[in-house]
Amino acid sequence: MKDLAAQNISFTNFKLIGFYNLGEWRPFCLFLFLMFLLAITANSIIIYLIKSQKSLHSPMYVLIGVMAVLDLILPIFFVPNMLLSFLFNWSGISLTGCLIQMFGIHFVGAFQSTLLLWMALDRYFAICKPLNYHKYMEIANFAKFVFVPLFRNGFLMVTMVSLAGKLSFCTDIIDHCLCEHMALVQLACGDTSINNIVGLLSAFIIPTTDFILVTISYIVIFTSVFRSVKVHLKAINTCITHIIVITLSLTSALIAFMSYRIRSNVSSSNRIFMSIIYILFPSCFNPIIYGWRTKELRRTFHELIKKRNVLPL
Repeated sequence: MKDLAAQNISFTNFKLIGFYNLGEWRPFCLFLFLMFLLAITANSIIIYLIKSQKSLHSPMYVLIGVMAVLDLILPIFFVPNMLLSFLFNWSGISLTGCLIQMFGIHFVGAFQSTLLLWMALDRYFAICKPLNYHKYMEIANFAKFVFVPLFRNGFLMVTMVSLAGKLSFCTDIIDHCLCEHMALVQLACGDTSINNIVGLLSAFIIPTTDFILVTISYIVIFTSVFRSVKVHLKAINTCITHIIVITLSLTSALIAFMSYRIRSNVSSSNRIFMSIIYILFPSCFNPIIYGWRTKELRRTFHELIKKRNVLPL
C-alpha cells in the first residue's frame, strides 16, 4: 500500500528548510552574505581591470577574467534566494526552479574545475613551449583543448539534472538552503540508484580527471623550471598561485561531497554550512589570490587607485 501511494504522489513545489535547521550556525549566515558581497565586489574589480587594460589582454589574464566571471555568476544562482528565505521566510521553490538552480550550481562548479586545467595548460605552453606559446594559444588551436571538457561537463550535468527531474517525490521538504543534487534526489519515492551512479560519475570524473591532468602538467612544468635558472622564480610563483586555488577548490568540494553521503558523523546543520562554504569560498578568495599574487594585476589596481585619488572632485 505504501508503494502504491508513493506512485500516486509527486510534489512539484518544495520548501528549503536549511536555514531553520542550521541551529548554532544560523548567526553566521550574515557572514555568508558578507562573503557574497565580497565575491561580487572583488570579481567585478578583476573583470574591470582585465577588460579596461590592453596590457592584460594576454591569454593568461583572459583565463583569469573568465574565472572571475564564473565566480561572479555562481553565487547569483542561490544567494538571493537564500537571502529572501533568511529575511522573509520565503522558502518555497518550484521543481523547475530547483532544477535550474541545480544545473547552474553544478555546471558552473564543473566549469571552474575545467578552467583550472586550462590555466595549467596555459602555463605549460608558456614555460615549456615559450617560442610557440602564441601559436598554441590561438583560439583555433586552443579550442581543441576546450571542446572535449566542455562537452563532457555539459553532457554529465544535463543527464544528472534530467534524471532528477523525472523522479516522483514523496515529500516537499528539502533539508538544505539550496537545490543540491542529492538534497533533491533523496526525496524521491522509488529507486534512485541510477541517479546516485550519475551523481558519483559527475562528482568524480570531472574534478578527478582535471586534477590528474593538472598534476601531470605541473610535473612537466617543474621539471622544466628546475633546468632553467632564468625563469625559476617567476614560474614557481605563478604555478604556486594555481596550486593554491586547485587545492582549496578540490579540498572544499570533497568535504562537501563526502559529508553528504557519510551522515553518521556529520550533522545536518554542519553539512549544510559546509556546502554553502564550499560554493562561496572559491568565489570570494579566487580574486584575492589571483589579484594579490599576480604582480601585473596588483600593479594595475594600485595605478587605478592613484588615478582616482588625483582626479579633481
